[in-house]
Amino acid sequence: MAGHSKKVSKKIGTAAGTLLHIGEKKIEKTKITIIDYDEENLEEKTLEFVDECFPYKDSPTKTWINIDGLDNLEVIEKIGIHFNIDYLVLEDIVNTTQRPKTEDYGDYVFTVLKMVYRNQKRRKFTIEQVSLIIGSNYVISFQEKEGDVFNLVRDRLRKDKKRIRSSGPDYLAYALIDTIVDAYFIELEHYDEKLEKIENELLRHPTPHTLQNLHHLKRDIILIRKSAWPLREVLSLLEREDSPLIKKTTHKFLRDVYDHAIQVIDTIETHRDMISSMQDIYLSSISNKMNEVMKVLTIIATIFIPLTFIAGVYGMNFDFMPELSWPWSYPLVWLAMIGIGLVMFFFFKRKKWI
Repeated sequence: MAGHSKKVSKKIGTAAGTLLHIGEKKIEKTKITIIDYDEENLEEKTLEFVDECFPYKDSPTKTWINIDGLDNLEVIEKIGIHFNIDYLVLEDIVNTTQRPKTEDYGDYVFTVLKMVYRNQKRRKFTIEQVSLIIGSNYVISFQEKEGDVFNLVRDRLRKDKKRIRSSGPDYLAYALIDTIVDAYFIELEHYDEKLEKIENELLRHPTPHTLQNLHHLKRDIILIRKSAWPLREVLSLLEREDSPLIKKTTHKFLRDVYDHAIQVIDTIETHRDMISSMQDIYLSSISNKMNEVMKVLTIIATIFIPLTFIAGVYGMNFDFMPELSWPWSYPLVWLAMIGIGLVMFFFFKRKKWI
């Protein structure tokens, strides 16, 4: 978090609209891919130079331009100039700490979302910023690096000629947003399994490692919540948007995504409550175990108090102690001590203290 603050602090004092990449450099070279399509034809290719995507702005077909890598500010600026994207929007695109939002600029609609997916190599989830520019015949998506959850959308574009290829760029944007929201469900299912496993550990044998796992889960859920919570506002604005770029027929699909986002948020809140409850259960369990240990020690100490008293009395070195000269005094003292110990033991047993 300290490093994150230092990166954000670079922006302090700069003029509004100044392009400054905020975040980690996650890709060596910016990659630009194009999917240009209509109902009958589809062209998919990777571009060497940013200028190659400029003709698609006024193309009669529909185009999805995807940019992987945000640290090459020259590429981002050239795209912004050619597609008439405001510098304030470009500033938000390269700032990967931007809060999810949506804004209507007339010629295009700008949307920022947080994409969550699991890195199979590192076995941990990744949160990545995705920015969408929805134009009249194109969608431009900006990502921090290669790798995303959009492969299903790409497959639909290649195969589905009826709906997604016959619809406008607003429907393509809906499909991308829907995939991002659905990816939250996949990640939350993973945490469902983790929570179930930890719950079983808490009931059987909680250890400090269990508490450590709970803290890690809580941190991850807080990060996911921070990314998912603004989705409700973003999708609500898109669904109510009066922009001609978003057709009325697309609004019902956006309402459906909005419902999914509400489910995601509810699931996250449920997980937060479960983690808090599990932490309380862990602390209660540890406290109960400590109480059991203290109870056993207290009972042992209580039993030995009278025995220690007897041993102390007969350990005194007085000359005139008549019991010391009795021939049966030693076994009688033992019998008395054992009897007192047994009586106290059965008394505690009857009281169900042990």
